[in-house]
Amino acid sequence: MSRSKSLGVFVTSHFFSLLLIALPVALSPVASAQSTAVLRGSVIDPSGAAVAHAKVVVGNQATGAEWKTESDSDGLFVVPALPPGTYSITVSAEGFQTSIVSNLVLEVSTTVTQTVQLRVGKLSQQVTITAETPVIDNSTVTIGQVVDQKTVQEIPLNGRHFLDLGFLTAGSVTAPANGFLSQPIRGQGSFAFNTAGQREDTVNIMVNGINLNDMVQNQLVFQPSINTVAEFKVDNSVPSAEYGRNVGAVVNIATRSGTNDFHGEAFEFLRNSDLDARNFFNTKGVPQSTLKRNNFGAALGGPIKKNKAHFFISYEGLRHRQGLTVNALVLNQTQLDQVAATSDATVKSLVQNFIPGGNFTDAQGRAFFRGSSVAPVNIDQGTADVDVELPSRDRLHGYFALQQDLRQEPLFPTLGDTLPTWGDIRQSRRQLVTLSEDHIFGPSLTNTFRIGYSRIHITFTPAQQISSSDFGIDSGVSTSIGLAEINVAGAGALDFGGPRANRKAAEILPSLSETT
Repeated sequence: MSRSKSLGVFVTSHFFSLLLIALPVALSPVASAQSTAVLRGSVIDPSGAAVAHAKVVVGNQATGAEWKTESDSDGLFVVPALPPGTYSITVSAEGFQTSIVSNLVLEVSTTVTQTVQLRVGKLSQQVTITAETPVIDNSTVTIGQVVDQKTVQEIPLNGRHFLDLGFLTAGSVTAPANGFLSQPIRGQGSFAFNTAGQREDTVNIMVNGINLNDMVQNQLVFQPSINTVAEFKVDNSVPSAEYGRNVGAVVNIATRSGTNDFHGEAFEFLRNSDLDARNFFNTKGVPQSTLKRNNFGAALGGPIKKNKAHFFISYEGLRHRQGLTVNALVLNQTQLDQVAATSDATVKSLVQNFIPGGNFTDAQGRAFFRGSSVAPVNIDQGTADVDVELPSRDRLHGYFALQQDLRQEPLFPTLGDTLPTWGDIRQSRRQLVTLSEDHIFGPSLTNTFRIGYSRIHITFTPAQQISSSDFGIDSGVSTSIGLAEINVAGAGALDFGGPRANRKAAEILPSLSETT
């Protein structure tokens, strides 16, 4: 590791999650739903009586995967842990015609109930019924809304951050710009949102049933690429026992898997400042603050083995260059003359190296530097999703995401800096792995095993790798971790250096403090 990085601040967070559920699903049908769906049903004859031991085959119409079970003595059946998608149900029994229900839509974290009526006849005879989506889900008492794949993939989003779609759900509101966790991060969007009257740090966000919140602030670790999100549900009701981590809403995200057909895409979105208005302080005569945002990527999905195994991979990159408007108080000509007349070499060196000349003077004779400072953001994210149907009623699903991002903040007003080129450089590596195995033992018992791992490692490095001792300042620190913070004329006036944690120097420029 280079010397400059070793002098920065490192933040590393690991989270390991393990979930094992073995429950009688007829009694608790949503216990293992989360990022999947549950199908409940009943089989009846023309008189409405239950048909026991009818053979039931549930098939995914996109992947060809099938789940087989049978109705119990009361004619009931349950197929849990189904990936979101469009399904068909084929029911057959001796002495009855085979009945097929097609185009049954199962959404993430939902329970759907379907009654299948068999007609008297031969097994070779078939009756096909097109399913209708119920207006009200009477199987659960949850209150929430699903954002489906069509909305996720096709609705225009400024920034392509999937969490912005959470504002489409009832009860969600736009958070204030200075929100605790909902304040947007340059190039990366917001990592939280407010819903159901709760604070943003009470929302629990899950990907494939694995938690994606950090353990410190409970915000989203990173925004999964919108290409890899199949759909998600915001559940605003009181969380059931399967969650039990947070008191607020639960966001269940299901990742996108391949189908029996190959599908791919490539894209690039470009935004720039050609049609942008100027900032109030970015006046004419000063170069306009730039904005150039390139968001590009590609995705590919398809079969590894038709009806059995499928994959989906994606890559998304971001190159964001944004000019931040600077309106900073600097030294006027009288003060510059004082600097020229002083014999203090430290004062002269600081002014010449770090305080820009003014290009605007207000009515009080104060000098300001007006311009912009570029804040670059680079993000590269790759994902891989594999879905395998195994013999004996098993399904194996794995998902991996890796993101590396680099962000430079040239201005650090929250820490007092008023001049550009200070701040810090933030380099992150974010990872998420989810693995699940579902097994159906019978019409009333299933087992779900999930394991997940998330990691975030962030390095904060001062943008200016210099030492205070190079300028004759004895701050007690001689290594190149940044200049000690220097303040002239009080808070909010003229402040540079830092980070503030390294501030050990006293007032360096007392003569200028008196005349500013």
